[in-house]
Amino acid sequence: MIRAVLFDFGGVFTPSPFDAARDAGEESGLSHREAVELVFGPYDRDTDHPWHRVERGELTFEEYREAVRSESAERGVELDPLDVLRRIGGSSTGGVVREDMVDVVRTIRITERKTALVTNNVAELRDLWRPLLPLDELFDTVVDSSEVGVRKPDPRIFELTLERIGGIEPVEAVFLDDYAGNVSAAERFGMRAILVETDHRPAIDELLALLG
Repeated sequence: MIRAVLFDFGGVFTPSPFDAARDAGEESGLSHREAVELVFGPYDRDTDHPWHRVERGELTFEEYREAVRSESAERGVELDPLDVLRRIGGSSTGGVVREDMVDVVRTIRITERKTALVTNNVAELRDLWRPLLPLDELFDTVVDSSEVGVRKPDPRIFELTLERIGGIEPVEAVFLDDYAGNVSAAERFGMRAILVETDHRPAIDELLALLG
């Protein structure tokens, strides 16, 4: 029986930041893969890429930004990660919250299942993304990588989350994320996991079917 549902933030409740990186990269003459690599690093692994370090709270956002701009210049392109974040928060779709996903969380909470938000995020962006959702209403806990010093796909972030919501076992939980590497990591940890794609509605259908 599923006793808890864990959600990523960006790409689940809002459009994916990876799509924003793709768009910014194309304008700079980069492929989607090259743009994501520059801005976010190899996202299916936890490394010392500047983005991974800033998500673990080891670098400031400005230190990360300068590192990416320097690497971009060495490749002969101009790519400022701040432009990517502006696209996420300020474009015609980037700042839009998927209200149907919010409604799903409310439905789950009526069944008395636990809910949690598990996000790889940046300390300096906290005041921008947190007001987008009624966090206290929707989640029993919010686990922000920049606060706890560990990020997906490291299984310790899933372990910490399940501890915070009452010591629920991995087999009793399901996790939704927009990045396949994080979905695979959750499955290796023992949870069921659902990939949320650009059209997020099939993921909602899959989750509701799983919960019965």
